[in-house]
Amino acid sequence: MTGAGDEAEMTQTTTELDGPVSIVLVDDHEMFRSGVRAEMERHRDRVTVVGEGQDVETSVSAVMGSLPRVVLLDVHLPGGGGAEVIRRCEAAGLGSATRFLALSVSDAAEDVITVIRAGARGYVTKSISSEDLLSAIERVATGDAVFSPRLAGFVLDAFSGSIEVASIDEDLDRLSPREREVMRLIARGYAYKEVAKELFISVKTVETHVSNVLRKLQLSNRYELTRWATDRRLI
Repeated sequence: MTGAGDEAEMTQTTTELDGPVSIVLVDDHEMFRSGVRAEMERHRDRVTVVGEGQDVETSVSAVMGSLPRVVLLDVHLPGGGGAEVIRRCEAAGLGSATRFLALSVSDAAEDVITVIRAGARGYVTKSISSEDLLSAIERVATGDAVFSPRLAGFVLDAFSGSIEVASIDEDLDRLSPREREVMRLIARGYAYKEVAKELFISVKTVETHVSNVLRKLQLSNRYELTRWATDRRLI
């Protein structure tokens, strides 16, 4: 999170809060969870962290065990992703009092649409400032939907039919969640070392993922990959 990266566009609050919002943090990067938890603990009058998850299984267990008001949910997780966490929690009988707010490095249309269709009440990126994130948590807890203006546009386009979600899903189904993350960063012009630093993996692992992505999508180089991702509004 940074000082003023991705201010969320929010609607009017529908209900009042009666105390700090209980939250569960879901992210497969321990360092990121630690950073968010430390920031949240500085604002205990507004939020309280009651659980954490690092993959689908641990996340579902944390949510169902603590029944928080809000789940801060990463989109890409081992075991099926953030949308799978929502689906499993709902299948296990999670009530509507718990709401999901996606917090992800990705701002790709496909990721936004997938998690919103699964039931998330909002989507913000990890560039959001601490204050905006706190406000987003409180707004989602009271029933609002929270998006940045760019991401809200993706949702509107998807439901108006401007984005062909089915064809995007078919292409991306060939890629693993990690390959999708690498693909988007490479398509945005990141160097291999930058991708490795961003995703906490080795350069060699990045090279392997890029090779797999190009092979699965039947592309020849990163320039074709950039054009492919741009055409599908994934970057």
